[in-house]
Amino acid sequence: MKTVHFVFDFASPNSYLVYKVLPNILEKLNSKLIYTPCLLGGIFKLTNNQSPMSAFAHVLGKNNYEDLEFERFIEANQIKTYVENPYFPVNTLIMMRGAIVAQNEGYLEEYVKVGFHHMWETPKKMSDPEIYKKAMSSSGLNGSDLLEKSQIQDVKDRLMENTKQAVEKGAFGTPTFFVQDQIFYGKERLHQIEKLLSD
Repeated sequence: MKTVHFVFDFASPNSYLVYKVLPNILEKLNSKLIYTPCLLGGIFKLTNNQSPMSAFAHVLGKNNYEDLEFERFIEANQIKTYVENPYFPVNTLIMMRGAIVAQNEGYLEEYVKVGFHHMWETPKKMSDPEIYKKAMSSSGLNGSDLLEKSQIQDVKDRLMENTKQAVEKGAFGTPTFFVQDQIFYGKERLHQIEKLLSD
């Protein structure tokens, strides 16, 4: 079975859009999706990169065009659940450490579903520990346990190691994908991934 490693951070709205589309593509192709939690801010720091919003702030028309492509992707893929987070950009350190906890305990896919829901469907200020805890608990996860275990040093170290390894393999932002020995970046590359997996 072919495998797609999806490097993501809940902070990225583009990662959310990929989450809504990629699993269906892979299911049709009998391919496996592996989520790799990373810190987008950490990737930026290690690669001297910055968010497109900041990078293109002084380029006339660039961010407006990016917004247009964002909306086109939503329309083309009939994504009806996306809601802009009024607190964006959100520091997702707690959420991403929680993803490591969930990965360690075998429920990362469910955690990803819940995390994206509370960031980009019923958006909240998920950087607030109490809001995070209540949101996770409201969706059937143990918010208190997640919050407590997110402070374990091994969890913190694992998240940073994931981030460093992604950069070493060529990542400079999210969403990034590793398929076989190839790297792809951005939601616009899903058709290329689909073609590669189909060959």
